[in-house]
Amino acid sequence: MKIGLDVMGGDYAPDATLKGAILAQKEIPKSERIVLIGDENIIISKLKEFKANVEDFDIVHAQDVIGMGEKPIKAFTQKPNSSISIGFKLLKNKKIDTFSSAGNTGAALVGAMYSVNTIPGVIRPCVSGYIPKENGGLSLILDIGANPDSKPDVLYQFAILGNIYAKYVMGIKNPRVGLLNIGEEEEKGNLQCQATFQLMKDTKDFNFVGNVESRELFKNEVDVFVCDGFIGNMIVKQTEALYTLLVKHNLLDDYFKRFNYENFGGSPILGVNSSVLIGHGISNDIAIKNMLLLSREVHLTKLSQKIKAAMAKYAQPN
Repeated sequence: MKIGLDVMGGDYAPDATLKGAILAQKEIPKSERIVLIGDENIIISKLKEFKANVEDFDIVHAQDVIGMGEKPIKAFTQKPNSSISIGFKLLKNKKIDTFSSAGNTGAALVGAMYSVNTIPGVIRPCVSGYIPKENGGLSLILDIGANPDSKPDVLYQFAILGNIYAKYVMGIKNPRVGLLNIGEEEEKGNLQCQATFQLMKDTKDFNFVGNVESRELFKNEVDVFVCDGFIGNMIVKQTEALYTLLVKHNLLDDYFKRFNYENFGGSPILGVNSSVLIGHGISNDIAIKNMLLLSREVHLTKLSQKIKAAMAKYAQPN
Protein backbone atom coordinates (compact mmCIF):
# COMPACT_ATOMS: atom_id res chain seq x y z
CA MET A 1 0.00 0.00 0.00
CA LYS A 2 1.12 3.55 -0.76
CA ILE A 3 -0.22 6.26 1.54
CA GLY A 4 -0.07 9.74 0.02
CA LEU A 5 0.41 12.92 2.05
CA ASP A 6 0.27 16.57 1.01
CA VAL A 7 3.37 17.75 2.86
CA MET A 8 2.77 21.43 2.09
CA GLY A 9 -0.82 21.60 3.35
CA GLY A 10 -1.73 23.01 6.75
CA ASP A 11 -0.93 25.97 8.96
CA TYR A 12 2.15 24.26 10.41
CA ALA A 13 3.44 22.57 7.27
CA PRO A 14 5.92 21.25 6.41
CA ASP A 15 7.24 20.62 9.95
CA ALA A 16 4.02 19.19 11.36
CA THR A 17 3.21 17.11 8.29
CA LEU A 18 6.67 15.57 8.11
CA LYS A 19 6.86 14.89 11.84
CA GLY A 20 3.45 13.23 11.58
CA ALA A 21 4.61 11.14 8.64
CA ILE A 22 7.66 10.03 10.62
CA LEU A 23 5.44 8.95 13.52
CA ALA A 24 3.03 7.11 11.21
CA GLN A 25 5.84 5.34 9.37
CA LYS A 26 6.84 3.67 12.61
CA GLU A 27 3.36 2.17 13.01
CA ILE A 28 2.77 0.68 9.57
CA PRO A 29 4.20 -2.55 8.10
CA LYS A 30 7.55 -2.21 6.37
CA SER A 31 5.94 -3.37 3.12
CA GLU A 32 3.86 -0.18 3.02
CA ARG A 33 5.17 3.22 2.04
CA ILE A 34 4.23 6.79 2.87
CA VAL A 35 4.52 8.99 -0.22
CA LEU A 36 5.50 12.57 0.60
CA ILE A 37 4.23 15.10 -1.97
CA GLY A 38 5.75 18.57 -1.92
CA ASP A 39 8.97 20.49 -2.47
CA GLU A 40 11.62 17.76 -2.66
CA ASN A 41 14.48 19.90 -1.35
CA ILE A 42 12.47 21.01 1.67
CA ILE A 43 11.29 17.46 2.38
CA ILE A 44 14.79 15.97 2.28
CA SER A 45 16.25 18.81 4.34
CA LYS A 46 13.54 18.53 7.00
CA LEU A 47 13.71 14.73 7.20
CA LYS A 48 17.43 15.00 7.90
CA GLU A 49 16.81 17.77 10.44
CA PHE A 50 14.33 15.50 12.24
CA LYS A 51 16.83 12.58 12.20
CA ALA A 52 14.63 10.46 9.94
CA ASN A 53 15.86 8.09 7.26
CA VAL A 54 15.04 9.58 3.85
CA GLU A 55 15.03 6.08 2.35
CA ASP A 56 12.03 5.15 4.50
CA PHE A 57 9.80 7.36 2.35
CA ASP A 58 8.89 7.90 -1.29
CA ILE A 59 9.10 11.54 -2.39
CA VAL A 60 7.22 13.17 -5.28
CA HIS A 61 8.24 16.72 -6.11
CA ALA A 62 5.56 19.41 -6.26
CA GLN A 63 6.83 22.96 -6.65
CA ASP A 64 3.61 24.86 -5.94
CA VAL A 65 1.28 25.23 -2.96
CA ILE A 66 -2.43 26.04 -2.90
CA GLY A 67 -2.92 28.55 -0.10
CA MET A 68 -5.72 28.32 2.44
CA GLY A 69 -7.42 31.46 1.14
CA GLU A 70 -7.34 30.66 -2.59
CA LYS A 71 -10.51 29.94 -4.56
CA PRO A 72 -10.70 26.13 -4.77
CA ILE A 73 -11.64 25.53 -8.42
CA LYS A 74 -9.42 28.29 -9.77
CA ALA A 75 -6.45 27.21 -7.66
CA PHE A 76 -6.83 23.53 -8.49
CA THR A 77 -7.04 24.13 -12.24
CA GLN A 78 -4.40 26.88 -12.45
CA LYS A 79 -1.84 25.18 -10.21
CA PRO A 80 -1.34 21.72 -11.75
CA ASN A 81 2.07 21.46 -10.06
CA SER A 82 0.74 22.05 -6.56
CA SER A 83 1.03 19.33 -3.92
CA ILE A 84 -2.77 18.87 -3.86
CA SER A 85 -3.10 18.67 -7.66
CA ILE A 86 -0.22 16.22 -8.02
CA GLY A 87 -1.53 14.16 -5.11
CA PHE A 88 -4.87 13.69 -6.84
CA LYS A 89 -3.16 12.91 -10.14
CA LEU A 90 -1.21 10.14 -8.41
CA LEU A 91 -4.41 8.87 -6.80
CA LYS A 92 -6.28 8.89 -10.11
CA ASN A 93 -3.47 6.96 -11.81
CA LYS A 94 -3.32 4.49 -8.89
CA LYS A 95 0.27 5.44 -8.04
CA ILE A 96 -0.94 5.88 -4.45
CA ASP A 97 -3.83 4.16 -2.66
CA THR A 98 -4.86 6.98 -0.32
CA PHE A 99 -4.38 10.75 -0.22
CA SER A 100 -4.56 13.04 2.79
CA SER A 101 -4.24 16.81 3.08
CA ALA A 102 -4.59 19.38 5.85
CA GLY A 103 -4.45 22.14 3.25
CA ASN A 104 -7.19 23.99 1.39
CA THR A 105 -10.37 22.00 2.11
CA GLY A 106 -12.24 23.33 -0.91
CA ALA A 107 -9.39 22.41 -3.24
CA ALA A 108 -9.29 18.91 -1.76
CA LEU A 109 -13.03 18.50 -2.34
CA VAL A 110 -12.73 19.78 -5.90
CA GLY A 111 -9.76 17.51 -6.50
CA ALA A 112 -11.60 14.47 -5.21
CA MET A 113 -14.69 15.13 -7.32
CA TYR A 114 -12.85 15.95 -10.54
CA SER A 115 -9.94 13.52 -10.31
CA VAL A 116 -11.19 10.26 -8.81
CA ASN A 117 -14.82 11.30 -9.40
CA THR A 118 -18.00 10.86 -7.43
CA ILE A 119 -19.32 7.30 -7.07
CA PRO A 120 -22.21 6.73 -9.55
CA GLY A 121 -25.52 7.34 -7.82
CA VAL A 122 -24.10 9.67 -5.16
CA ILE A 123 -25.68 13.12 -5.52
CA ARG A 124 -23.15 14.95 -3.35
CA PRO A 125 -20.08 13.59 -1.52
CA CYS A 126 -19.87 14.66 2.11
CA VAL A 127 -17.43 14.93 4.98
CA SER A 128 -17.94 13.15 8.29
CA GLY A 129 -16.64 13.73 11.80
CA TYR A 130 -16.53 11.95 15.15
CA ILE A 131 -18.22 12.87 18.42
CA PRO A 132 -17.15 11.08 21.64
CA LYS A 133 -19.92 9.25 23.52
CA GLU A 134 -20.22 9.20 27.29
CA ASN A 135 -19.83 5.42 27.32
CA GLY A 136 -16.42 5.53 25.64
CA GLY A 137 -17.52 4.94 22.06
CA LEU A 138 -17.84 7.30 19.13
CA SER A 139 -20.71 8.52 17.02
CA LEU A 140 -20.50 9.87 13.49
CA ILE A 141 -21.91 13.16 12.26
CA LEU A 142 -22.31 14.12 8.60
CA ASP A 143 -22.13 16.39 6.72
CA ILE A 144 -19.76 18.72 8.58
CA GLY A 145 -19.21 21.41 5.98
CA ALA A 146 -19.04 20.26 2.37
CA ASN A 147 -22.73 20.86 1.68
CA PRO A 148 -24.21 23.82 3.62
CA ASP A 149 -27.49 23.50 1.71
CA SER A 150 -28.78 19.96 1.26
CA LYS A 151 -32.08 18.76 -0.14
CA PRO A 152 -33.93 15.84 1.51
CA ASP A 153 -32.75 13.26 -1.03
CA VAL A 154 -29.15 14.32 -0.37
CA LEU A 155 -29.63 14.00 3.40
CA TYR A 156 -31.09 10.56 2.83
CA GLN A 157 -27.94 9.54 0.99
CA PHE A 158 -25.79 10.97 3.78
CA ALA A 159 -27.53 8.49 6.06
CA ILE A 160 -26.61 5.63 3.72
CA LEU A 161 -22.98 6.78 3.54
CA GLY A 162 -22.76 7.22 7.31
CA ASN A 163 -24.34 3.82 7.92
CA ILE A 164 -21.74 2.10 5.71
CA TYR A 165 -18.85 3.97 7.33
CA ALA A 166 -20.08 3.23 10.87
CA LYS A 167 -20.53 -0.44 10.03
CA TYR A 168 -17.26 -1.17 8.26
CA VAL A 169 -14.76 1.37 9.62
CA MET A 170 -16.12 1.91 13.13
CA GLY A 171 -17.22 -1.71 13.58
CA ILE A 172 -20.82 -0.98 14.67
CA LYS A 173 -22.96 -3.98 13.69
CA ASN A 174 -26.30 -2.24 13.15
CA PRO A 175 -25.74 1.54 13.37
CA ARG A 176 -28.62 3.60 14.72
CA VAL A 177 -29.19 6.56 12.39
CA GLY A 178 -30.90 9.74 13.60
CA LEU A 179 -31.93 12.94 11.86
CA LEU A 180 -30.82 16.03 13.79
CA ASN A 181 -33.85 18.19 14.45
CA ILE A 182 -35.37 20.61 16.97
CA GLY A 183 -37.75 17.99 18.32
CA GLU A 184 -38.41 14.26 18.22
CA GLU A 185 -41.94 14.43 16.80
CA GLU A 186 -42.47 13.66 13.12
CA GLU A 187 -43.92 17.08 12.31
CA LYS A 188 -41.10 19.06 13.97
CA GLY A 189 -38.44 21.06 12.18
CA ASN A 190 -38.12 23.10 9.03
CA LEU A 191 -39.41 21.95 5.64
CA GLN A 192 -36.07 20.28 4.89
CA CYS A 193 -36.22 18.09 8.01
CA GLN A 194 -39.91 17.32 7.65
CA ALA A 195 -39.45 16.12 4.07
CA THR A 196 -36.31 14.14 4.98
CA PHE A 197 -38.14 12.40 7.80
CA GLN A 198 -40.79 11.20 5.34
CA LEU A 199 -38.08 9.68 3.15
CA MET A 200 -36.39 7.95 6.09
CA LYS A 201 -39.22 6.76 8.28
CA ASP A 202 -39.98 3.48 6.45
CA THR A 203 -36.56 2.86 4.92
CA LYS A 204 -34.87 -0.53 4.73
CA ASP A 205 -31.53 1.02 3.75
CA PHE A 206 -30.48 1.77 7.34
CA ASN A 207 -31.71 1.54 10.93
CA PHE A 208 -33.54 4.86 11.27
CA VAL A 209 -34.39 5.76 14.88
CA GLY A 210 -36.17 9.03 14.09
CA ASN A 211 -35.59 12.68 14.84
CA VAL A 212 -33.00 13.40 17.53
CA GLU A 213 -32.21 16.63 19.31
CA SER A 214 -28.70 18.01 19.77
CA ARG A 215 -28.87 17.19 23.49
CA GLU A 216 -28.49 13.54 22.44
CA LEU A 217 -25.16 14.10 20.68
CA PHE A 218 -22.99 12.78 23.51
CA LYS A 219 -25.24 9.99 24.73
CA ASN A 220 -25.31 6.37 23.62
CA GLU A 221 -28.65 6.32 21.82
CA VAL A 222 -27.53 7.15 18.26
CA ASP A 223 -24.50 6.10 16.21
CA VAL A 224 -24.92 8.29 13.10
CA PHE A 225 -26.26 11.85 13.17
CA VAL A 226 -27.44 13.22 9.83
CA CYS A 227 -27.60 16.96 9.07
CA ASP A 228 -26.58 19.41 6.39
CA GLY A 229 -23.08 20.87 6.35
CA PHE A 230 -24.22 24.18 7.80
CA ILE A 231 -25.49 22.58 11.02
CA GLY A 232 -22.75 19.96 11.17
CA ASN A 233 -19.96 22.48 10.83
CA MET A 234 -21.37 24.62 13.63
CA ILE A 235 -21.65 21.59 15.92
CA VAL A 236 -18.09 20.44 15.25
CA LYS A 237 -16.65 23.92 15.79
CA GLN A 238 -18.69 24.39 18.95
CA THR A 239 -17.27 21.17 20.40
CA GLU A 240 -13.77 22.35 19.45
CA ALA A 241 -14.43 25.64 21.28
CA LEU A 242 -15.73 23.75 24.31
CA TYR A 243 -12.56 21.66 24.41
CA THR A 244 -10.40 24.78 24.16
CA LEU A 245 -12.27 26.38 27.07
CA LEU A 246 -11.90 23.27 29.21
CA VAL A 247 -8.15 23.21 28.53
CA LYS A 248 -7.86 26.92 29.33
CA HIS A 249 -9.62 26.49 32.68
CA ASN A 250 -7.85 23.22 33.50
CA LEU A 251 -11.13 21.28 33.66
CA LEU A 252 -10.27 18.29 31.50
CA ASP A 253 -11.10 14.77 32.62
CA ASP A 254 -10.62 11.48 30.75
CA TYR A 255 -13.87 11.97 28.81
CA PHE A 256 -13.30 15.53 27.67
CA LYS A 257 -9.71 14.75 26.65
CA ARG A 258 -11.29 12.68 23.89
CA PHE A 259 -12.63 15.88 22.28
CA ASN A 260 -9.12 16.82 21.18
CA TYR A 261 -9.15 16.91 17.35
CA GLU A 262 -5.68 15.34 17.35
CA ASN A 263 -7.22 12.00 18.32
CA PHE A 264 -9.09 11.69 15.03
CA GLY A 265 -6.63 13.25 12.62
CA GLY A 266 -8.83 13.79 9.61
CA SER A 267 -12.24 13.38 8.03
CA PRO A 268 -12.86 11.08 5.07
CA ILE A 269 -14.69 12.37 2.02
CA LEU A 270 -17.51 9.86 1.59
CA GLY A 271 -18.92 9.18 -1.85
CA VAL A 272 -15.82 9.40 -4.06
CA ASN A 273 -14.01 6.58 -5.82
CA SER A 274 -11.00 6.40 -3.52
CA SER A 275 -9.73 7.01 0.01
CA VAL A 276 -9.39 10.77 0.54
CA LEU A 277 -9.04 12.45 3.93
CA ILE A 278 -9.15 16.12 4.89
CA GLY A 279 -7.25 17.26 7.96
CA HIS A 280 -7.79 20.29 10.18
CA GLY A 281 -5.81 23.32 9.05
CA ILE A 282 -4.20 23.56 12.50
CA SER A 283 -3.13 19.90 12.47
CA ASN A 284 0.00 19.12 14.45
CA ASP A 285 2.20 16.05 14.11
CA ILE A 286 -0.10 13.82 16.20
CA ALA A 287 -3.13 14.78 14.11
CA ILE A 288 -1.23 14.14 10.86
CA LYS A 289 -0.10 10.74 12.13
CA ASN A 290 -3.66 9.75 13.03
CA MET A 291 -4.96 11.03 9.69
CA LEU A 292 -2.50 8.83 7.82
CA LEU A 293 -3.35 5.79 9.94
CA LEU A 294 -7.08 6.40 9.43
CA SER A 295 -6.60 6.72 5.67
CA ARG A 296 -4.89 3.33 5.74
CA GLU A 297 -7.79 1.81 7.69
CA VAL A 298 -10.37 3.31 5.32
CA HIS A 299 -8.53 1.80 2.36
CA LEU A 300 -8.18 -1.63 3.97
CA THR A 301 -11.93 -1.82 4.62
CA LYS A 302 -12.58 -1.20 0.89
CA LEU A 303 -14.99 1.52 1.93
CA SER A 304 -15.43 3.13 -1.49
CA GLN A 305 -16.24 -0.25 -3.05
CA LYS A 306 -18.88 -0.93 -0.40
CA ILE A 307 -20.41 2.51 -0.97
CA LYS A 308 -20.40 1.89 -4.72
CA ALA A 309 -22.30 -1.35 -4.25
CA ALA A 310 -24.85 0.30 -1.95
CA MET A 311 -25.40 3.23 -4.30
CA ALA A 312 -25.71 1.18 -7.49
CA LYS A 313 -29.51 1.33 -7.43
CA TYR A 314 -29.35 5.13 -7.53
CA ALA A 315 -26.97 5.26 -10.50
CA GLN A 316 -28.38 6.28 -13.85
CA PRO A 317 -28.26 3.50 -16.48
CA ASN A 318 -25.82 4.07 -19.34
